[in-house]
Amino acid sequence: MIDATDRNIRTLWLLAIVGCQQPVQERPPAAPSVAPSALARDTGGSGQGDLGPPQGPPIDAVLTAAPQVPPPTARKQPAKVVVALEVREVELPISEGVTYTFWTFGGRVPGSFIRVRQGDTVEFHLRNHPDNKMPHNIDLHAVTGPGGGASSSFTAPGHQSQFTFKALNRGLFVYHCATAPVGMHVGNGMYGLILVEPPEGLEPVDREFYVMQGDFYTVGKYREKGLQPFDMQKAIEENATYVLFNGSEGALVDDRALKAKVGERVRIFIGNGGPNLTSSFHVIGEIFDRVYPEAGTRMQENVQTTMVPAGGAAIVEFKVEVPGTYILLDHALFRAFNKGALGMLKVEGEENKDVYSGKEIDSSYLGDMMMPGGAVSVAAEQASQGELTIEAQIAAGKTLFTGTCSTCHQLDGAGIANVFPPLAGSDFLNADPRRAIGIVLNGLIGKVTVNGQEFNSVMPPMSQLNDDAIANILTYVLNSWGNKGGRIAAAQVSAVRAATPRPAGAAH
Repeated sequence: MIDATDRNIRTLWLLAIVGCQQPVQERPPAAPSVAPSALARDTGGSGQGDLGPPQGPPIDAVLTAAPQVPPPTARKQPAKVVVALEVREVELPISEGVTYTFWTFGGRVPGSFIRVRQGDTVEFHLRNHPDNKMPHNIDLHAVTGPGGGASSSFTAPGHQSQFTFKALNRGLFVYHCATAPVGMHVGNGMYGLILVEPPEGLEPVDREFYVMQGDFYTVGKYREKGLQPFDMQKAIEENATYVLFNGSEGALVDDRALKAKVGERVRIFIGNGGPNLTSSFHVIGEIFDRVYPEAGTRMQENVQTTMVPAGGAAIVEFKVEVPGTYILLDHALFRAFNKGALGMLKVEGEENKDVYSGKEIDSSYLGDMMMPGGAVSVAAEQASQGELTIEAQIAAGKTLFTGTCSTCHQLDGAGIANVFPPLAGSDFLNADPRRAIGIVLNGLIGKVTVNGQEFNSVMPPMSQLNDDAIANILTYVLNSWGNKGGRIAAAQVSAVRAATPRPAGAAH
């Protein structure tokens, strides 16, 4: 009897004989061999990442809060690097007049930037502050091992954990909390970046910055005032209330903008904590000379926009040639202008008319981020105490008008001739200020006569604005440019909103 195994062996043997009788085929020339040292330089994979035991005494890692980056390691040999992170659950501003209870690595969002060298042995200490309410852990994408350290670092409030790993692969890696429900921990801000430098280090540049995008889900609408809790259903549906750089709207604008000088080379370590959305990272007015997509070893050149996946990162480099304000954003544009994913790089230095003729960036790109912050927060604080003054309303309204309304109605309220009616000295507005509430909420299409002139255009519904924002904008308009004054309350806006159905296409 010949069993199945014997039949298989005989079949393979016959095929081998037949194959030997076939005409000899010419084989293509073999690829040239690559020396191990060249392979290590080329890929930096884990096969070349074990560079021996650590040398010298242990080193305490320098950790920095975004947008700062620790200095290069500047070492020629692997070391034992001690990293200590503390988890803090803290209430911080997420927008002007809006706070949120973030869960953080190091008290900020994103977590502290960690910088080590390929081949280093990292001794990691995770502390969970005793005032916290939740257990936490950490999964570092730079770790080779199950869970990326998560199973070794589950830590209850008031306790600490320790584990060790060797940084085998070079690159820029995300770390995040991996305690269930993982999406909620990450969605509350528990993420950061760890850079594993190649042994030879990165090419020197003049400026390095740490920027990380994240999407946040609150019960209240975008910019709805007060302390906002996490909304699990919105998170499951991936319906983000905010999409932010570095944990808050305005984290990278105004006096907190990134800064550089003409002629400098800039490197941005850009990460995306998610938990859900992919970033289309772009800098308006710049082209990335180099991009390391997904923060890997390979490099792309002359890139306009680069994709950064949730739980991923990229490294972008460019030289700034002319002065001005450059806008960092997620080019999924409603995220930038209606959810907060917008920052600034302010560049100082001599103009170069051969490269660019001049003029600062249009205010339509900057929106209300171009105005000094604080006025909206002051009005929100007064309103929460029942003491909102008309002066505070006007100041807040000016900030919001500048970002929301000035492109069409102009900063001086003059409108655009034959296109958009004026708000300045408007007989239409002054005749019935409350009518303006419904126009802002529901829009206005068709003919309208203002100061004796007929206009036929479209006012889109602005119902995505909160009641207090509409009230403050209208109060500012009523008290500016020769209008007769007066005041609109948020409760009046709320009543009109409840009494009138939203037209098709309007926000609800």
